[in-house]
Amino acid sequence: MAMRVYNFNPGPAALPLPALEKVRDEFLSFRGTGMSIVEVSHRSAEFGALLEETDAGLRALLGIPDAYAILYLGGGASLQFSMAPINLLGRGRVADYIETGEWSSKAIKEAAKVGRVNVAASTKAEKFRRIPRPEELRLTPGAAYVHLTSNNTIYGTQWRRFPEAGSVPLVADMSSDILSRPFDVEPFGLIYAGAQKNLGPAGVTVVIVRRDLVGKAPEGTPTMLDYKTHVEGNSLFNTPPCFAIYMIKLVLDWVRDQGGLEAVAARNERKARLLYDAIDGSGGFFAGTCDRDSRSRMNVTFVLARSELSEAFAREANAAGLKGLKGHRSVGGFRASLYNAVGMEAVEALVALMEKFRKKNA
Repeated sequence: MAMRVYNFNPGPAALPLPALEKVRDEFLSFRGTGMSIVEVSHRSAEFGALLEETDAGLRALLGIPDAYAILYLGGGASLQFSMAPINLLGRGRVADYIETGEWSSKAIKEAAKVGRVNVAASTKAEKFRRIPRPEELRLTPGAAYVHLTSNNTIYGTQWRRFPEAGSVPLVADMSSDILSRPFDVEPFGLIYAGAQKNLGPAGVTVVIVRRDLVGKAPEGTPTMLDYKTHVEGNSLFNTPPCFAIYMIKLVLDWVRDQGGLEAVAARNERKARLLYDAIDGSGGFFAGTCDRDSRSRMNVTFVLARSELSEAFAREANAAGLKGLKGHRSVGGFRASLYNAVGMEAVEALVALMEKFRKKNA
């Protein structure tokens, strides 16, 4: 096998090795068909069984009730920035949006093209260092929905507890932390997640939508932008991203075999704590970039106090096989993405390098 590096990429990101090995072993003949998964018809009985199993795996791990439909769509989370308000906002109503980073800002911009948007809270003035506190939320009574981004990959912040909106459904972009911890689905009317962080490869977006919210898109909505089209077609109205769905199934199997979301969440907590402790215990040599009570378990962002050393640290990390640590181009610094498939040994290797580099440059 070719050498495997420690992959801290923010997305596309690390996938579980057992899932990749399973793909390798049956790539030429999916379930004995004599055809690869990228050749099997999406109308075949074999692919239909795969789709059902993927649905069942998601429902079991996330506790998704029958009142919700599960869809597998293209276009990434960015398309959902438009599809969500088109389908849920309604004429004359207002949607509340909570702005906590670049992706929520983009969601606000797209929703404003569809209808009325109220920015219920924003931490933009603080460079998105934190998640808004509950008392800062200015929610609209009777809003169509409240939109949030559960984890912010660029700035390294994460909702630890979701806001309470009463009878108003929550809508969440969970692209970068879905499947990383248990949560209650029922306050949500809609959840969407690009797969390329914790679910699978790029190319498919999982949409979990409450069935009673489907079918409310305005007349004249393009067919492919109406959730009803995809619910009625069981994600088969057009050819779906078959390979990516297959990979999601294998990732779900791996999470199940790890002990489910509770076990995965506990491991994610240990990984994040190890790295944050290294940052906080460096005597100021390394520094986190967001408030401690908002820190993400998925994306750990940090800088070097002596910024002139950043390039040297990046070179040494790359030489040591620690890949994908460069921070987002809009904020700089460093970012270690600790998604489910990133093992503890990867974090231990990063912490060891940080300590070695600190001692050498103290």
